[in-house]
Amino acid sequence: MRLILSAFLLLALLSPNGSITSTARAQAVPTPQLIETKSAQAYLVEASTGTVLLAKNERQSFAPASLAKLMTLEVVFDALKKGEIRPDTIYPVSEYAWRTGGAPSRTSTMFAAVKSQVPVADLIRGIAVQTANDGCLIIAEGMAGSEAKFVERMNARAAELGLFESRFGNATGLPHPDNRSTLYDMVKLSRHLVATYPDLYQTFGLPEFEWNKILQRNRNPLLSFGADGLGTGFAEGSGFAIVASMERDGRRLFLGLSGVATDKERTEEARRLLNWGFDSFEMRTLFQTGEIIGEASIYGGAQSKVPLVAAQPVEVYVPVNNPERLQARIVYRWPLNPPVAADAAIATLNVFSGDRPLVSVPLKSAEAVEVGTLSQRAWDALIELLFFWI
Repeated sequence: MRLILSAFLLLALLSPNGSITSTARAQAVPTPQLIETKSAQAYLVEASTGTVLLAKNERQSFAPASLAKLMTLEVVFDALKKGEIRPDTIYPVSEYAWRTGGAPSRTSTMFAAVKSQVPVADLIRGIAVQTANDGCLIIAEGMAGSEAKFVERMNARAAELGLFESRFGNATGLPHPDNRSTLYDMVKLSRHLVATYPDLYQTFGLPEFEWNKILQRNRNPLLSFGADGLGTGFAEGSGFAIVASMERDGRRLFLGLSGVATDKERTEEARRLLNWGFDSFEMRTLFQTGEIIGEASIYGGAQSKVPLVAAQPVEVYVPVNNPERLQARIVYRWPLNPPVAADAAIATLNVFSGDRPLVSVPLKSAEAVEVGTLSQRAWDALIELLFFWI
């Protein structure tokens, strides 16, 4: 292992995959111990920075149950945004949708009457507020011709969004062997819904919805606590789950829980973790926009290094009282070959609290670097040769 020192970097090393990892100077930040949770899986993230506050088995697969409806709604929201459908588009209620997800099913339903017609806007409300299984099936058949075709679209869209740990077998989340996901993916999907469809997202926070003269309250137990979304689920073998989003004092947190024993415990645990996330953390700015964070080595360039900057302030949401130091590591593929354009994305800044990853931020070149002279390229070739021999 060869050490390389510079004015901006504390340490640089050549990793086995050929990338350079550099530890940039970061201030010491006090932090408390991570909180314990009764849930089998937990994932708590601050929205604006993407800082991970709590991660417990967040990539462990589980049956999402009704949380799968978040993916169903994403497909619908995407179609609305693209103009494929409109809020006043009307879809018929088939007997399959009525029997499988309606009143005869004795599952979550908006009580759409068989052979009636329902506008898309009301189907969205039924799904978001009442986790209506009939609403999911009506909109799936209406948009794709069949639930199976709609599920193909769900899985294709999940892949587009980078939800690589998720697979869906139906539009409702009702028991199916292909319904699998992780809290990592569910929180990622939730962040996407808030950021991409802010107006439609507000549907998740409606306190109630009435259809077919039947009024039902929102099934999210955290709305009265201040949350504004998103959904709950229960599956045999996976227990009770919830994905919640809440904003307080200009900060938004996303929480995913799964593997909780009871409905009551799920609510209490979610409230406790959200309170902890808001009360025990504060925002810290590590680097300002355009501030030089570190350097990347250039092989055969007119200059041997290029300064690295972030396109926006590098902020982390950190615990208030914790003795762990923050560490910032710059990672890039070495060697970089010229020419390198200004504002080229060539590195990533990974920030850790102790061994715990917090955020990853792309870094850009602060200036352009042209191809060096023959003598400069020869000198760099010699340095590279010595590097691998020493």
